[in-house]
Amino acid sequence: MDPERPRVRLMQPEDAEELSAVRTREQEFLAPWEPVRPDGFTTVAGQAEVIAASLRLYEAGQSFPLVILDDDGAIIGSMVLSGIVRGPFLSAHLGYWVASSANGRGYATSAARATLALAFGELALHRVQAATLPHNTASQRVLAKNGFERIGYAPRYLQIDGRWQDHVLFQRIADDG
Repeated sequence: MDPERPRVRLMQPEDAEELSAVRTREQEFLAPWEPVRPDGFTTVAGQAEVIAASLRLYEAGQSFPLVILDDDGAIIGSMVLSGIVRGPFLSAHLGYWVASSANGRGYATSAARATLALAFGELALHRVQAATLPHNTASQRVLAKNGFERIGYAPRYLQIDGRWQDHVLFQRIADDG
């Protein structure tokens, strides 16, 4: 992996076919870490709907949906700044997934770094938060490498894999310097 190569770009309607292929291939791997997905979610049409909804939120300034790329420019995951709040809060939530073949290779860490640069630069946010399942140590390492600090524990925080599960909460504050 080339650490200097950009890892993210804005999600585009043309990504539906490639995202469908990755999502279909990774469905079993991702299931324990995500909400239960509706029928048709991994199809090209399903991914086209996800992308269209994501881009509507982007146009409204409420979200910034990105795809994560490998060294060849292939999509290997996605990262999103969601729930963007302006005004005195200036905050967003960071969420992401990476294909099993890309795990442990630095792609998520690099993509998070680029996304935080966008959040604290172009978007001028003050804070980015993230939540992980307590046993998701790989995701917690990604956050730690990007300067996130643990701020709490939320019982039954999100419905993941069909049941309400506890989460560890993290945040990163924009550098004041």
